[in-house]
Amino acid sequence: MLNIKLTPVMAGLLAAGTLFYATAAAAFCPQTSDATPKGPIALNEQGEFVPGWAKSAVWYQVFPERFRDGDPANNPTVADIAGADPVEEPKVWQVHPWGSDWYKLQPYEVSNGEPELWKHLLRRRYGGDLQGVINKLDYIKDMGFNAIYLNPVFDAPSLHKYDGASFHHIDPNFGPDPDGDRALMAKENPLDPSTWVWTKADELALELIKQAKQRGIRVIFDGVFNHMGANSFAFQHLKQHQQNSPYKDWFTVNSFKDEKAGTEFSYEGWFGVPSLPEFKEDKNGLVQGPRDYVFAATERWMNPKGKGAEYGIDGWRLDVAFCVAHGFWKDWRGHVKTLNPEAYITAEIVMPPELVKPYLQGDEFDGEMNYNFAFAAAEFMFNPPPHKISATEFDAKLLEMRGLYPKGVAYVTQNLFGSHDSNRIGSHIVNRGIGNFRDWGDYFQLSQVGSNPDYKVRKPNEEELRLQKLFVIFQMTYVGAPMVYYGDEVGMWGANDPDDRKPMIWEDIKYEDEVTNPDGSKRPADKVTVNKTLQQHYRKLIRLRNSLPALQLGDFSTLLADNDKELYGFERRYQQQRVRVILNNSDKPQQVTLSRDQLNWQEQIDQLPVTVSGDKIRLTIPAKWGAVLLAQ
Repeated sequence: MLNIKLTPVMAGLLAAGTLFYATAAAAFCPQTSDATPKGPIALNEQGEFVPGWAKSAVWYQVFPERFRDGDPANNPTVADIAGADPVEEPKVWQVHPWGSDWYKLQPYEVSNGEPELWKHLLRRRYGGDLQGVINKLDYIKDMGFNAIYLNPVFDAPSLHKYDGASFHHIDPNFGPDPDGDRALMAKENPLDPSTWVWTKADELALELIKQAKQRGIRVIFDGVFNHMGANSFAFQHLKQHQQNSPYKDWFTVNSFKDEKAGTEFSYEGWFGVPSLPEFKEDKNGLVQGPRDYVFAATERWMNPKGKGAEYGIDGWRLDVAFCVAHGFWKDWRGHVKTLNPEAYITAEIVMPPELVKPYLQGDEFDGEMNYNFAFAAAEFMFNPPPHKISATEFDAKLLEMRGLYPKGVAYVTQNLFGSHDSNRIGSHIVNRGIGNFRDWGDYFQLSQVGSNPDYKVRKPNEEELRLQKLFVIFQMTYVGAPMVYYGDEVGMWGANDPDDRKPMIWEDIKYEDEVTNPDGSKRPADKVTVNKTLQQHYRKLIRLRNSLPALQLGDFSTLLADNDKELYGFERRYQQQRVRVILNNSDKPQQVTLSRDQLNWQEQIDQLPVTVSGDKIRLTIPAKWGAVLLAQ
């Protein structure tokens, strides 16, 4: 078990949706239920339980508040952020300028006179909303993405929305009429779904789903079913009415306020964070009250207004899923699949592979956010010794992960690197050598400027961006569904939370140079612009994946693992299509010789020359680069 020390900075950021390695979270998230399947698993004709479309998904992760401000009229006010961490109310506040230097304090922030940088960063709101996502659906489609994972969009005061005030309403500031929406919501009885109204923000979410589907893009929502926020309707009523509240059994209450007994109101927060009161669980997961509420909210977004699954979201990503007992997920999966048999369920588990396995047996999740994929890739492509692994060790780790799952699961796991819970891939590469990504508890602190003053916050250089491009070649050709964190494709950089949540870089917005360090000192200017070369590389590789069924659905076999030359190669086959991928992880060009198999092979990324000699083919792959060979 990892030993994680909660510094004041980390304690504040925990409320910002920061994940921790689940083995370290065991004390906070005890698992009491049996993971044994309750009954027979429903399998399709291929002997799989996963939705077929998820194998061909290329995911784009969107953090709504930082993606695009499509409607400045709905921007939040200081009243709208009340209850979010940090709890102290700012003296002065405004919506933050989208194109401002990230670490530079604006005059209103200076007026608040607080020395802790993280408090300023958590208070910032940039105005991103659902209209902004709708406005950029054509961009997402043009890049080749065909599935969107939205970080939480439900009503909540924070920038990240992991402190949900409700799960059945979209945040009013993500829609066109915040005041009108809140007035409507106040008339409901949250315990009675028949009284739930459809606000304008809710309707805009349905419009987003509709327009995405018209473009062939699937959408899944983030489900945060371990806890709610302190601003939630349930917790606020409980806080006011104590044991007389109908929500008295929803949360883990240690003591109610009782002046005669001399007790104060005390409850359990996720990871001890007061702003995130945890739902009460028994051996089967969430107790009846929150369980029924989550089930009703699930149906609302999967079958909106009873119109059918085609009008709803295509599935869920589940936050800190390891913090909810297996029994709940088994029942909830049945509910989800009844609403839409083709729904996709993925989870944040972040545990060693052997501990992930029970969740992916066909009665809980279809896939996971595959951080183990990221860990292995970092160890092969980025890490210097002693945390570097060889080509054969890399191959062995990949084999272990593919063999971990039942049939089909490896093809729908979300293969990612950066996310809202890790430093961006560009900054990870800049800081390679500070630790090992796989050692999550230690690496979290090492990759966060509040804990590691030596973390390099500069922009990646061309050599470092080449390593990112090498990773993309692998990510878009390997088994599993690639997932790209918004902005990685245009060269965004940033340390761990909250620096990984900068506003998206768009060509029509003017950005200040980044010249400010976290301590307020100055550094050489870093230009903040769309990196069109990197963007085109992502576009090319995504389109290549989308055009070749073998890269989506094909079998996998290792072609070579040369430790001396740092070469790794594999072949993907689907029906009559054959694709070979060779990665040159060394610092110099390498010649590769492969069997021809009486086929003509053409390289697809840079049209590298392929020479034929008998039944052999040869090509030279540049340093830190890859080749994709297609049999003609």
